[in-house]
Amino acid sequence: MTTSGTTSFDLQIDDIIEEAYERCGMRTNSGNDLRSARRSLNLLFSEWGNRGIHLWKVKLNEQALTAGTATYTVATDVNDVLEAYISTTNAAGNTSSTNDIALTKIDRSAYAALPNKLQTGQPSQYYVDRQTTPTISLYLAPDATTYTTLKFYTINRIEDAGGFTKTPDVAYRFLPCMCSGLAYYLSQKRAPDRIQLLKQLYEDELIRALNEDGSRTSVYISPQSYFPGGG
Repeated sequence: MTTSGTTSFDLQIDDIIEEAYERCGMRTNSGNDLRSARRSLNLLFSEWGNRGIHLWKVKLNEQALTAGTATYTVATDVNDVLEAYISTTNAAGNTSSTNDIALTKIDRSAYAALPNKLQTGQPSQYYVDRQTTPTISLYLAPDATTYTTLKFYTINRIEDAGGFTKTPDVAYRFLPCMCSGLAYYLSQKRAPDRIQLLKQLYEDELIRALNEDGSRTSVYISPQSYFPGGG
């Protein structure tokens, strides 16, 4: 038996909308149906931002450090900063002698409690202010002598659905739950008798996709020693 030899299957936005309406037992009949479905699809992508880390949207960024400058602006499509480290070189200048130092992420309360946020030295911590335009603040403020570059991994927003002939900014693993999710969203407006069924199908497929999207690495668990009454 001869196989196709290809692994490029994808769906355009209009295909996804048609599939979702069919699962609701309907057909798209007007331009308003298409616009309504595209709006629901964008809301679905926004909801996925609350569902964890999607590996295909993780990106390595870098920022040249300026002596005495503690806070740097992050791109507006960034949802959060996952890890950060300072480096002796930028990515293009990586050599066998490049040295990286990991930074510890702290929350707003811990950052607010720091007495002198502009004290200079070698940074060891960072705080992310997740506003419309996110920022990342380092402590200590870098002296930019040895370590000249901040490198950090971000989780970025999924791109908008866009035109009906566009393909979604989604890994192929999420195509099934994307169609199920849009069908569930549309059922709330057009097929209320199918809401519970479509919600269950969506949640089942989303869980499978999220589980598959994890990193396959070994996990080591070590018990913590505890000695009650110890000095």
